Amino acid sequence: MLREQAYAKLNLVLHVGPRRDDGMHPVCSLVASIDLADEVIAEPQESGADTVECEGVPGDNLAARALAEFRARAGKELPPLHVTIRKRIPVAAGLGGGSADAAAMLRLANELAGHPLAGEELLRLAADLGSDVPSQLDPSHCLVDGTGERVEPISLPPLAAVLIPDEDGLSTASVYAELDRLNGGREHLDRDRLRVLAAPRDPAARLAAALENDLQRAALSLRPDLEDRLTALRTAGALGVAVSGSGPTCFGLFADRAAAERAAGALPGAVVTQLR
Repeated sequence: MLREQAYAKLNLVLHVGPRRDDGMHPVCSLVASIDLADEVIAEPQESGADTVECEGVPGDNLAARALAEFRARAGKELPPLHVTIRKRIPVAAGLGGGSADAAAMLRLANELAGHPLAGEELLRLAADLGSDVPSQLDPSHCLVDGTGERVEPISLPPLAAVLIPDEDGLSTASVYAELDRLNGGREHLDRDRLRVLAAPRDPAARLAAALENDLQRAALSLRPDLEDRLTALRTAGALGVAVSGSGPTCFGLFADRAAAERAAGALPGAVVTQLR
C-alpha cells in the first residue's frame, strides 16, 4: 500500500489570455501550494480491474482517468490497483483538488510500475489531463504559463490564508464561458511581472496586495453573493483577498497563522491554512 498527499493550491495571481481556436485559454499564474490536502491510497491487487473510489464524488473522477491514461501509455508492469481518495479539499471549489488527486495518482502509478515515465513524459501526460495537473506533479509554489504545461518552481513568503469555501461549486467550464461572454482576458501575458512578485526581497504585504484573478469578474457574475465574502475577509483584516481560480472559494492572506485564526473565528465556515 502506498499513500500520497494531494495538496490544494491558491492562484495568487491568475492572468488569462483570449480563447484560442482550439478552445483553450493561455494563462500565466502565480500558484501557492497550501497545507490543505486529500490523501490518495493505492493498494495493489493480485487480479481484477482498477477501481478508484473518491469520497463524496460519485461516478467518474479525474484520478480514475489519470490511472487509465497511465496504464494505456506505460502501465505494462503496473498491477491492478484499488485506489481510495480521502477528500478534505472541497469539490469544484477553485482549489485544484481534482487535479491534485490526478497528479498524486500519476506519482503513485509511476512508482508502482518502476518509474517507466521520466519527468518530461509524465509532464506531457499530466498536461493532457488538464491545465492544473502539471503544476501538481511536484506540489510546491510555482509560476505556470502556456495552458498549464510550463511550470517553474518559486519561493513565497510564509503567509497564512483563510478560505471561505462553498458547498455549491462552480464548474471551470461555465466560468470560462462567462469570461468569454464578458470579453474578458488580456492580450499580453507577462511572466516576468509575476516572477518579480515572488522575489524573496518582496515583503508579504506587497504580494498580498497584488492578488489578481482574471476569472474573478466572471465568477462574481455567476455568483454575486461571493462579493459579500470578499468584503468580510477584508473587514476581518486580510492583507489581500481574491476568488481562487474559477471559484467559488474566496480567500484572504494574513501575515501569520495567529492572525488568520483570529479572523476565521468571526467568519462562519472559514478554514485556516498555511502556504507550504
